[in-house]
Amino acid sequence: MLQLQHDAPTPLVTQITEGIRALIEAQTLKPGAKLPSIRAFAVAHAVSVFTVVEAYDRLVAQGWLTSRANAGFFVNRSSAEVGEGELPERVKPVFDAAWYLRQIFENRDWPMTPGCGWLPDDWMFGEGVRRGLRKLATQNLTLSGYGDPMGLLGLRQFIVHSLVQERRIQANAAQVLLTHGASQGLDLAARTLVQPGDVVLVDDPGYPNLMSLLRSLGARLVGVPRTPTGYDLPALEQLLKQWRPKAFFTQPRLQSPTCSSVSLSQMHQVLQWASQHDFMVVENDIYAEMDSSQQLCLASLDQLQRVIYLGNYSKSISPNLRVGYVLAHPQVVQQLVQLKMLSGLTSSEVSEQLMLNILTDGRWRKHLKSLHERLAQAHDHVAEQLHALGFELFCEPREGMYLWAHHPAVPDSTVMVDAAAQSNILLGLGRLFFVEQQPTGWLRFNVACSLDPQLWQWLRQWLAQHAPAAG
Repeated sequence: MLQLQHDAPTPLVTQITEGIRALIEAQTLKPGAKLPSIRAFAVAHAVSVFTVVEAYDRLVAQGWLTSRANAGFFVNRSSAEVGEGELPERVKPVFDAAWYLRQIFENRDWPMTPGCGWLPDDWMFGEGVRRGLRKLATQNLTLSGYGDPMGLLGLRQFIVHSLVQERRIQANAAQVLLTHGASQGLDLAARTLVQPGDVVLVDDPGYPNLMSLLRSLGARLVGVPRTPTGYDLPALEQLLKQWRPKAFFTQPRLQSPTCSSVSLSQMHQVLQWASQHDFMVVENDIYAEMDSSQQLCLASLDQLQRVIYLGNYSKSISPNLRVGYVLAHPQVVQQLVQLKMLSGLTSSEVSEQLMLNILTDGRWRKHLKSLHERLAQAHDHVAEQLHALGFELFCEPREGMYLWAHHPAVPDSTVMVDAAAQSNILLGLGRLFFVEQQPTGWLRFNVACSLDPQLWQWLRQWLAQHAPAAG
């Protein structure tokens, strides 16, 4: 059935699982086909019964085989219907926030993803994750119970120390709540602050998921226009007088989608207005690790009096490690932790211990330095390509993940995004990022995921056919 290499470095269990999976994918083993019994396979291939048991169990767990009592192991029909390499047919999309969520988080098979919100695999801190996992395997983990509602104390202490040193936020571990990613932090902050009918300010353009979350809570969203240098302060002042909002959810640093950053003087002004007009500020600072300047933030100026501060490590380590954190005034933290327990009990101490292992690894800072350099180079390259095609850029920060661009000959980028989707290219549709989702020519480009020459060839050809004025 298989040719096993007993003297090869690859374990026999791995050889068996990969070999059987390859036979299923090639349709050599048909759906419903019965595999040799464990003992028969062991005898035929001169391996132990225990090796075959482990291999078969892995294939069952992965969905390739199914086990039937007193009958044996069979090829799972559903796993063999579609090979891993096949791409589903793209249907004409209906662009809205729900579509974007599905495409970003449910589909991982797009050949090109310049519109996505994460870095490529080889940009992540994979080496650190592997070392962290090896260390985790040697540690005594508490597997019973749910852990501390606030999260792993050691990681909270590390976060406090880091934020004091790097962002000058004075806090203690009792003011740090660990979350299942920054998204849970946003959800907890929103449900703590917002009641149905409340007016809430958000960046415009800004974060589509946040806007959907706030709308689901019954909030009335009012957009604060972003400029290449931060906020449109005159517009913000008028909005405050007109609406008297309950809260302002904002990304001052390397904001998505524009990658613009707010100046210190603007931050001081926002905090003065927050006190004058009595509203809270939720500062989403998830791109801070990509900022080599280590500029101060709203929380460092306010010291958590009116600011709820959110961060995570998903952008620079791995989106699959869902570990985020919230810092706030002690009274606010108590409200947040109560909501956390009501909605999902505690967060995973295993994941939090792994994250602590990664962050205390001696190579973490070296990884960040390398990431800053790679992002700067990617910004330069992608900006050059966009300029060459006639795009206009909102700003050129050379840091962070994004470039926000539009083409004068394309008033509605939906037609371009639609055509790209049919060619298996996921572009970042601009109108999804605005409070009022009107047609717009803007697009968000993830610079790290926009380096494939085929992307620029496709854009050049599409513009030549559909926007001849581009020439």
